[in-house]
Amino acid sequence: MIDIFNRWFQRHFSDPQIIFLVVFLVLAFTIVIGFNDTLAPVFAAIVIAYLLEGLVVLFDQWIKHRLISVIVVFVGFLTALMVTLFIISPLLWGQVTDLITDTPKYIEKGRQLILQLPSNYSFISEDSVLQLFALIQSEVTTMGKHVLSLSLSSIQSSITIMIYLILAPLLVFFFLKDKSIILNWFMNFFPRDTQLSTQVWREMDQQIGNYVRGKFWEITIISVICFITFSFLGLKYALLISILVGLSVVVPYVGATVVTIPVALIAFFQWGWTADFAWLMLAYGIIQALDGNVLVPLLFSEVVNLHPVAIIVAILFFGGLWGFWGVFFAIPLGTLVSSVIAVWPSVADDNTGTQSAS
Repeated sequence: MIDIFNRWFQRHFSDPQIIFLVVFLVLAFTIVIGFNDTLAPVFAAIVIAYLLEGLVVLFDQWIKHRLISVIVVFVGFLTALMVTLFIISPLLWGQVTDLITDTPKYIEKGRQLILQLPSNYSFISEDSVLQLFALIQSEVTTMGKHVLSLSLSSIQSSITIMIYLILAPLLVFFFLKDKSIILNWFMNFFPRDTQLSTQVWREMDQQIGNYVRGKFWEITIISVICFITFSFLGLKYALLISILVGLSVVVPYVGATVVTIPVALIAFFQWGWTADFAWLMLAYGIIQALDGNVLVPLLFSEVVNLHPVAIIVAILFFGGLWGFWGVFFAIPLGTLVSSVIAVWPSVADDNTGTQSAS
């Protein structure tokens, strides 16, 4: 038994590069998971820097001066941030307030519909309907208490958000401006002979960059298309629902399924079983189909090379470990695990074969 373990260990851990890669990955995951809340502005800044790096490179090819390119892109980023904070956010908050105000009306309408079920369907008893409605009321009350608790802690949260809004843009600027300096400083801690780690890093650097930029454009395109469609059809809370649909693409497969529920409920409470409801759900279904069959393959053809089962497992695993960021980076992290598993045995076998030949 000991001999089997020794042979397995020599096969998979005989190369110092593999040992360093394992130690580096364990240390990186420990820092990310252990300091998730503390380093949230840093993680956000890294994501935004990845997003803007493509624009910096594009401008640099034209301007031929990276600092000027960084300044131009950063000013554009600040402008978009100000538009989001002072134009889009108030409109969004207004629709959230309207939805909260209209919720009791929707609950009463839902209650009337539920109470009609026993008369329309004989196999549904009145007691089961009353129990169902009591359960819904209990859940709504719980959600109301949760919203109240969030509002009571909003002052502290607002202060934290203000700090993040100051720190994150500063970090973004320096990550873009001093990218080479930061990477060279970081590489000084690596051993000289790290071909395997460098190979994995270059692949993941490209994967994460393409993934972040692709996911940003997917969220933006879906949100804009949904807002135009919902506004044209006259759906209430069009901006709020459009942003929810756009953000749902962060979680593949699951997000689209979950966000369909509020879209259908709001449309039903507004129009009932009418042609308007049917047209909206048809348009929404077309948008989801175009997203899955056209937009995703176009944006992520070089990134998403995992089986759907692997993607779902990655979402569950990394989401449980790292929350929102784990869900957001589930696909690149799953690709990282896949790359390490694919490269590791071949390198170990090559090294074992080389040692045997010598």
